[in-house]
Amino acid sequence: MAEPVALVALMLDAAIGWPAWLYARIGHPVGLFARLIDTCEARWNRHQWPDATRRTLGIATVLLLLIVAAGGGWIIQTVLLRLCGPYGWPLLALLAFPALAQRSLFDHVRAVAQAQAADDLPLARQQVARIVGRDTDALDASGVARAAIESLAESFCDGIAAPLFWLLLLGLPGVWAYKAINTADSLIGHREPRWRAFGWAAARSDDLLNLLPARIGGALICIAGGGGWRILRRDARAHASPNAGWTEAAMAGALGLRLAGPIVYDGIALPKAWIGDGRTQADARDIDQALRITIRASLLLWLIAGLWAWFA
Repeated sequence: MAEPVALVALMLDAAIGWPAWLYARIGHPVGLFARLIDTCEARWNRHQWPDATRRTLGIATVLLLLIVAAGGGWIIQTVLLRLCGPYGWPLLALLAFPALAQRSLFDHVRAVAQAQAADDLPLARQQVARIVGRDTDALDASGVARAAIESLAESFCDGIAAPLFWLLLLGLPGVWAYKAINTADSLIGHREPRWRAFGWAAARSDDLLNLLPARIGGALICIAGGGGWRILRRDARAHASPNAGWTEAAMAGALGLRLAGPIVYDGIALPKAWIGDGRTQADARDIDQALRITIRASLLLWLIAGLWAWFA
C-alpha cells in the first residue's frame, strides 16, 4: 500500500478546514499567488500596449506562477522525502490539505441555507455575496438559493475534485500548480477589455487543468444524487465555461431545478442560458439537499483516494 497522502489531506480539510483565526493571522497560501498575479498585472497589463504584447506578458505571468508553485512544491516534496524517508508523507498531507475546500465550501453555503430558513433575506443575500460574483442586492429568496447551489456545484470541481485530481497525479507540485492557475483565472481570466488579452493564458490554462476533473465531478454528483444524467448530457455544454457546466448540469438534474439563466454583473444584465428543465423556485431545503449530495460526492472522492493509495 502506498502512502495515503491525498486521503489524509481530504480528512484534514473536512475536519478543520482553514480556520478563520488562522486566516486572520497569516492569510491563506493562495494569497501568495494572488499577490504575485496582482504585481504582474499592475506592471505588465498596460492598456496602451497592443494586445499581442499583453497576451505574451500574460503567458509569462502563468509561467512564472508555475515555476513558483510547481517548482516550490517539488523542492519541498523532495526535501521532505529525503529527510524523513517513509515518514515524510504525513507532512506532505499537511502541506497539501489547504489546497482543498470541502469544509469552507460547506460552511459558506450552509450559512446561506440557515439565513434562508430563518426568512432573513438581507442576511442570505449578504452570505451568498461571499461566494458569488454576481450582483445580489436585488435577488429574491429563490434567486439567492439558486446562486448558492450554482456556486456549490461549480466549486465542487474547482475546490475539491480538481485539486484532488492533481494531487493524486503529481503530488504537492501538481496540487499547488493547479491552485495557482485557478487563482489566476479567478483574478484575471475575464473577457472584459482590461483582462481579455493579458488573462487569456490564465483562462485557457485553467480550462485545460479542469477538463477531466469537471467531467469526473459531474459523474460523481449524478451518482451521489441518484440521477441527473440526462440533464448532464444535454446541458453540460450550455454554460459559457467549457467545464463549469458539467457539475452545474449534474446538480440541476439531481435536484430537479433550473439553474443559471439571466443574471446581473456590475449592474449589467447578461442573458445566460438556463441549465436543467425543472423548477425555478428554490429554497433552503434545496440548498440542504445540494449540500447532502456534495457530501456524498466528496465521500466518493475519499473512496477514490483510498483505492489510489491501496493500488498505487
